[in-house]
Amino acid sequence: MTDQQYLRREQAATYLQERYGAYTPETLAKLATVGGGPPFVKFDRFPLYLPEDLDVWAKGRMSKLVHSTSELGPES
Repeated sequence: MTDQQYLRREQAATYLQERYGAYTPETLAKLATVGGGPPFVKFDRFPLYLPEDLDVWAKGRMSKLVHSTSELGPES
């Protein structure tokens, strides 16, 4: 385990909004249900997120560095 501070869902959303400009607690809740969201652990009924996991997940959703949208391709 780690000695980092875990974030509750609201805090995790605030962290992502401040660093990357995206994601609400509702979106994180939906992704926790359907899949595709950042990894978390449960403490009783509360999902807890580590900031380092949030960073890895958010950066994994970013495109490569481009100069125009035409460089991204159809799936982006």
